[in-house]
Amino acid sequence: MELFSSLTPVLLAIICVLIGVILKKINGEEEKRETKSKPLNRPWVDEDLKDGTDHHLEEEEVDEEWQGLDEDVAHVPFFAERYPEDEMIERSKLFYELLNKRRSVRFLSDEPVPREVIDNVIRTAGTSPSGAHTEPWTFVVVQDPHLKHKIREIVEEEEEINYKKRMGDRWVNDLKRLRTNWIKEYLDTAPYLILIFKQVYGRLPNGKKKTHYYNEISVSIACGILLAALQNAGLYTVTSTPLNCGPQLRVLLQRPANEKLLLLLPVGYPKKDATVPALTRKPLEDIMVVM
Repeated sequence: MELFSSLTPVLLAIICVLIGVILKKINGEEEKRETKSKPLNRPWVDEDLKDGTDHHLEEEEVDEEWQGLDEDVAHVPFFAERYPEDEMIERSKLFYELLNKRRSVRFLSDEPVPREVIDNVIRTAGTSPSGAHTEPWTFVVVQDPHLKHKIREIVEEEEEINYKKRMGDRWVNDLKRLRTNWIKEYLDTAPYLILIFKQVYGRLPNGKKKTHYYNEISVSIACGILLAALQNAGLYTVTSTPLNCGPQLRVLLQRPANEKLLLLLPVGYPKKDATVPALTRKPLEDIMVVM
């Protein structure tokens, strides 16, 4: 009895230690499970606009420590041209008047457009800002008639299903007043089709995935600059977001899996008998709030 009594504190201490180790192990396993189940904290991902086909990419291995970027980018003096106030006002007014003439044109001529113009407007789009300067865009220019027709076939097949089944009555009725449907003749007649792909990630020399921060917003900004550049050059387009066509078009154009189609632009001159809906734009007081 005396021996048992003397050993009791020791046994209790050992039991407490074992219980502590077991609880720590259980908590550690629960934390691991929670970490795996929780989505990665990626504030640069545009959740509202994210392509549903992106989800499986999150599971790939990411190199969190090295993105292949220079650790210390040299900074150079910046010299900006500054205009007198009256010239600033005039330039801003003229640029507004130029862009206010921009319309979505669905009746495009097959008249040739100088290739150099297309090169220059895409160079202009490439000046767009991007998250951590990753420049996550690819502009695919299609001018081959056979390839353009294949694109039209894919788009029209999916668009007919969209109009009849996927989009819903409200969406279809809203489009009726614009007299648009699933027939996309301009995909054949426009001298160029520009397909803009967002690169949802890049590849590092070590083969791991390179994060492209805010890739959709970055590419969307580049698309806006591209539209302005086309208008400045006297060319017209209609912004086309071919619903459910992205994977097929990516394969047709032999683009890699990290690229997702964001926008398709037929580019050219309007036909002589082209028409557009008689639409008006919201006045400034309806789109700007000054605090």
